[in-house]
Amino acid sequence: MNVSETSLPGVLLIEPKVFGDDRGYFFESFRLDRYNASGVPYSFVQDNVSRSRRGVLRGLHLQEPKGQGKLVSVSLGEVFDVAVDVRVGSPSFGLWTGAYLSEKRKNQLWIPPGFAHGFVVTSDEAIFTYKCTEYYRPESELTVRWNDPAIGIEWPVSEPSLSAKDLAAPMLADLSAVLPRFPGRS
Repeated sequence: MNVSETSLPGVLLIEPKVFGDDRGYFFESFRLDRYNASGVPYSFVQDNVSRSRRGVLRGLHLQEPKGQGKLVSVSLGEVFDVAVDVRVGSPSFGLWTGAYLSEKRKNQLWIPPGFAHGFVVTSDEAIFTYKCTEYYRPESELTVRWNDPAIGIEWPVSEPSLSAKDLAAPMLADLSAVLPRFPGRS
């Protein structure tokens, strides 16, 4: 497996080693010892699957407290996936990184706790899967506006399909009192 750093410290792009022939392919989508050694020092407690059509944007979501680290991938189609550092006091606070994830590439993105996450479907449909380090807790869920100009994400769509919750999400600056804190900062 090939693991590379993104522009945000701790957010990793993972490309598994794929074995294929005329019958199909095989790859390990997760193996605790290898992922721990590669910079994903967590165990997972919950797996989620989402199916969406072209232009659907989900995010930007996080949990605080009990932040979730997420190992995300696509088993059908393609998405543009985004992580935003929302840890107050972090040197990279408010910065984002993005990557195209697809069934063809079989790549993954590791998003540590303390980062907001979102994706938009760029194929006709997509099945998006993610492993989480904490259980989903609706009372801890936070949503950041997908098009907050202070973050400036360069989404590959201009008019995505959004849920009512995502459409009404506050700007990052309006959430400062409830956001996670960068380690060593209060």
